[in-house]
Amino acid sequence: MSNQNTNGAAVSRNPATGETLATYTFQTPQQIDRLLDDNTAARTLWRDTPMNERVATYHRLTTILRERQDALAATITAEMGKTIDASRAEVRKCADTIDWVADNGPAILADEPAPIDGDDTVYVSFLPIGTILAVMPWNFPLWQAIRAAGPIMLSGNGFLLKHAHTTMGSAFALQDAYEAAGFPKGLFANLNVANDTVAQVIEDPRIAAVTVTGSMRAGSAVASTAGKALKKSLLELGGTDAFIVLADADIERAVEVGIQARFQNAGQVCLAAKRFILEQPIAEEFTRKFVEAARKVKAGDPLDPATTIGPMARGDLRDELHDQVERTLGAGARLLLGGRKIDGIGNFYEPTVLADVQPGMAAFDEETFGPVAALTTARDTEHAIELANTSEYGLSGNIWTADIAAARQIARRLETGGVFINGFSASNPRIPVGGVKKSGYGRELSHFGLREFTNPQVVWAKTHP
Repeated sequence: MSNQNTNGAAVSRNPATGETLATYTFQTPQQIDRLLDDNTAARTLWRDTPMNERVATYHRLTTILRERQDALAATITAEMGKTIDASRAEVRKCADTIDWVADNGPAILADEPAPIDGDDTVYVSFLPIGTILAVMPWNFPLWQAIRAAGPIMLSGNGFLLKHAHTTMGSAFALQDAYEAAGFPKGLFANLNVANDTVAQVIEDPRIAAVTVTGSMRAGSAVASTAGKALKKSLLELGGTDAFIVLADADIERAVEVGIQARFQNAGQVCLAAKRFILEQPIAEEFTRKFVEAARKVKAGDPLDPATTIGPMARGDLRDELHDQVERTLGAGARLLLGGRKIDGIGNFYEPTVLADVQPGMAAFDEETFGPVAALTTARDTEHAIELANTSEYGLSGNIWTADIAAARQIARRLETGGVFINGFSASNPRIPVGGVKKSGYGRELSHFGLREFTNPQVVWAKTHP
């Protein structure tokens, strides 16, 4: 079912019950123009606000996020279906990230001396560039927006959020939190428009740059428009992350973490294991134990504490996932578990495990954005590396082995933006996140994210004019 109706509005529906939660009428051209004017005025005020006052405003935001945790989590779960505990954890992660940015950002954004011969003084200032348009997805309705806005806004930039139509309730709840914290009204603003209107907004001279988290198709379209307008873009476009398990790995632990890495958020995570590449000597043992563990993954009401995974966010996404499973089986893979839509109300899909998945099959080549694990056997370590790199994506990857030194050497050969050894892919405000190949370009979080949308302005003062 589409999340955009024929009457020009975004529609939020509960994916567990099918209930329509709210309808958000798209903004008119006049409203968009006024929103951009208000944002421009707000960011001028914000740009001229001393850094210590910006930091204080950030800390007020974290207080509000923590105070509103339960209400925000309830909105997330109602709109996109993740378990209520996971939604609460998402809100906490947002607050922790804003705290980290506030505590560490000023030093990262401070003027940086540039070494040069002679007595001249040279330094680099990291200055705001204007308003950044953020096109964000539905799978982490608060976190994705905060992950972008936190680093972007501290330097003095404005932020315009074009959220997924299904999660507009989360978007407006977040905007309200920013305004309650004391950010200038209009500085963090929601753009509620049809997808085909986004290009016109990017072209507007009041927009300085754009950041996108989403599909390859969406990223390509946005980047093309931004490029024609000579505006910077940052893209995070998902992946087919490899979870490599070598012969000397701790199998019990690899299975335990692998289950979490694949089935968290009903498998609707960009930075997560999707292709399990198993070295031959342990492939049979890992497969047996993984299937046993996957049988215990329980799909159901996301408000029930006993539920492991909730529904998929939309019916059309479930249909696409099932088509990928069917095409993979039709190409010769084996079904070890699941593989069906769950009957009844809601967009539920069975936890699914596919074996003998090879390059050329849908579950190997394409991003499976749902509770489906694809298992592939590698002859040896070299073959595992080759299989891992056989992808047009390059977001992250995992290596499981007792030999950390060897894993570090393997990591250098993996064509990904991140490698996690004996653990699952994760994001943290202290480390950059982003990909290579068709997973996108640019980095969010850490000092990279704080400086990504700034103007590194060189100031060169001659000692003897």
